[in-house]
Parts: sequence; C-alpha cells; structure tokens
Amino acid sequence: MRESILQLAETKPLQVAKLRKELSKMNMVDIGEVFEWLNKEQTIQVFRLLPKDIAANVFAYIEKDKQQIIVEALTDNEVGKIIEGLFANDAADFIEEMPANVVNRVLSHVNEEKRAIINQLLQYPDDSVGSIMTTEYMELWEDYNIVEAFDHIRKMKMKGLHTCYVIRRDKLLVGSISLRRLLLAKEHERVGDMMRPSAISVQTLDDQEKAARLFRKYDLLSLPVVDKEGRLVGIIEVDDAVDIVEEETTEDFEKMAAILPSEDPYLRTGVFRHSFSRVGWLLILMLTAILTEMIITDMEEALAILPALAAFMPMLMDMGGNVGSQTSTLIIRSMALDEIKFSNILTVWWREIRVALLCAFALSLVNAVRVLIFNPDQVLLTITVTLTLVAVITLSKSLGALLPMFAKKLHLDPAVLATPIIKTLADVVALLIYFGIAAILIPELR
Repeated sequence: MRESILQLAETKPLQVAKLRKELSKMNMVDIGEVFEWLNKEQTIQVFRLLPKDIAANVFAYIEKDKQQIIVEALTDNEVGKIIEGLFANDAADFIEEMPANVVNRVLSHVNEEKRAIINQLLQYPDDSVGSIMTTEYMELWEDYNIVEAFDHIRKMKMKGLHTCYVIRRDKLLVGSISLRRLLLAKEHERVGDMMRPSAISVQTLDDQEKAARLFRKYDLLSLPVVDKEGRLVGIIEVDDAVDIVEEETTEDFEKMAAILPSEDPYLRTGVFRHSFSRVGWLLILMLTAILTEMIITDMEEALAILPALAAFMPMLMDMGGNVGSQTSTLIIRSMALDEIKFSNILTVWWREIRVALLCAFALSLVNAVRVLIFNPDQVLLTITVTLTLVAVITLSKSLGALLPMFAKKLHLDPAVLATPIIKTLADVVALLIYFGIAAILIPELR
C-alpha cells in the first residue's frame, strides 16, 4: 500500500483522484508513516488531499520535521483547525518541538480555552505525568442517575470512550465506572452507587515511569491524573504508557552503552550529532584506562620474569566487565519494574554473592583444565588465574548489584553506572587482584 502511494505521489501531473482513493483505504497511523518517505513538495500535496475529518488525527502521527513543513505551508485558518482537532497533549508535544515563530503562529489561531490548556501542559516538568496527560476525558458527578449520565456523555461526544471517572461537585476524584456497567444499569440507579471507588491514580508531578508501572501492574486502559488536593485534572491513556516504556527503555540502553540519549530516529540524526553523543563517554573511558596502564607499567618487572602472566590479563579484565554489566542490567531492570528497592540491598547482595560463587566455580574449573592442557608445567600460574577469576567474578557481581542501587538512592541515574563505570572499575580491580595473588603464590615474583 505504501509503495502505491509513493508511486502516485511521484507521478506528474499528480493523480489526485487515485491518490485520495488509496489514502481512504489506509489506517491513519499508516498514512502518517507514508510522510517519512515524501519530499517537501509531496508532503504538502498529499496532506492537502486528506479529508478534513481525519487530517488532524493523521497530523499527530507525522514526524516533527514534516509537521513543521505542513504548518508553514497552510493558511492560518487551516493551522487553527488542525490544532483544534488534536488532543491537547499531542498539540503540546508538537508545539514544544517547534521554533518560536511557528509556536506563536499556531497559538495565535487556537481558541482561548485550548491555548490555556496547552500552556498549562507545557509548564509541567519534562518526564512528569502532567507533561504527557490529556485533558480530554469523561467525568460524571456521583449523584447523576443513569439518564443524566448518558445525557452528559452524548453532549460531550468524547472519542475513544471506555471508562468514565466519577467526581464530586468540587472535582474530587472518588471512583470510576466502565461504559459497559452504565449500559447494563437501570435508569433510576445512581452513578455513585455503581462506581468502583478509590480509582488508581497518579499526581501531576509524579514521574512518568510510575504511571507506566501502574499500567503494567493493573492492566489499565487509562489512568486518572489528580492534583495535590485529589481533584481530577486529566488522564493518561495506554498508548501514552507504551510510548513512556519505549522512551525510558531506549534511554537506559543508550546510557548503558555510553551514549548520550537522543529522541531523534537513527537515520534522521546527522553524523556530527551521532559523533557528539558518543565521543564524550569514549573520551572519559579512554582517560580512565590510564589506571590500568599505570598498573601494567608498575608490573613490567613481573611480566618480564613470567611473560605467561600477560596471556591471561585480557580474559580476566573482560570477565570482570562482562559479569558486572550482566548483573547491573538485571538489577536496573528489577528496580525499573519496582521488584526491588534499596531496603532489599543486603538480600540482593547476598543472592549475587552466591550466584557469583556458582558461576566462578564452573568458569574456573573449565579454565583450569584448559590452562593445564596447554601449560602442564604451570601449576602455580593455573592456581593464580583460578583464584583471580573467583575473586574478580565475586567483586564484579557485587559492584554490578550495589552501585546501581546506591545510585538510585542518591537520585542518580543507575544506567550511567551500568557499563561504562562498572567496566572500568572491574578492569582495575582484576589487574590488582591478579598481580597481588601472583606475587604471593609464584616464587619468582617475590
């Protein structure tokens, strides 16, 4: 389908009827993806062909740079209609990414009520619940009977209605009720008598990750947002929760890979931007490698006496980094899912110690057999490598478990400590332990 749209968009003159017919068969999300492959002229032409009743919905699924192209090409009246057709949170997301001249033009052609809502959403901190909530939701007073409730629902003409939130006259959230429950109720029944009390909710300033965890825990389709006094001010829908999970997971992966997070897609990010996002941490890691260089330089005499020591250094350093990163990934994931808290630190550490010893036993056994097969006369070296491996695995697992938990407690990002810092520490610790044990066990090095 996408290929046929692209072919029609490239024909000269433009086959308007055929193009409009093909677009009418497509889902709005798929239409939005088509714009990724259109040039500037085609973007404007194709968007103008969209029926007015779906243009605003499609606009929400178009990439930000193409949105700007469309807005700059439309008349003020057309821009106003598009923004009016967007959910307030989608409009706020769009405006937040646009240059000042576009923002001023857009807001000047939006009605006063919607402009106030958009400005309110823009004032919430990034990554807070308030910044992603929508203010389009269905609220019912608890003293409504069923006839009054349905009169109110018809009057509001809300899209995507599946849950109604029940409030008191002072806007205090007191419960929720499904549309199915309303449909099955009798006319004389009151909403307050049928609702599910104490609806699960979040506050506007809560972190968006908290909202995502609640969606996962309770299998929600929407989540009410309240202010400090418990008054209903908005909702988060499940598609927003999916976006949060994707955004947070991507950010954590990038930080764990020593890359500065970016919201732009890979192919839409320039080479210089890619380089800038990576070179900072690479520079830090390169400089911290000076520590390992200093240790190796200090042990040149030992390496000269027993060159075979050098053969096992890469394996021991890699093992420490891999073990630490492996553990920290599991711990960060468990903290993100709220499975473990800082109060569980001793339990987590003791569990990882036992895991480390079991892993170390298996790995050391295999490695000892391998070393003795190829170096049968190097028994003391084999024992040195084996003991070092046990110590490195145990300490690296401890670092991988404890550092992210301490970082979380200190309100730092655990993902930053995952791979870059833990790997550097593990390398230094591995070398210190290795040469320390060698100096004790091997007579030539004493």
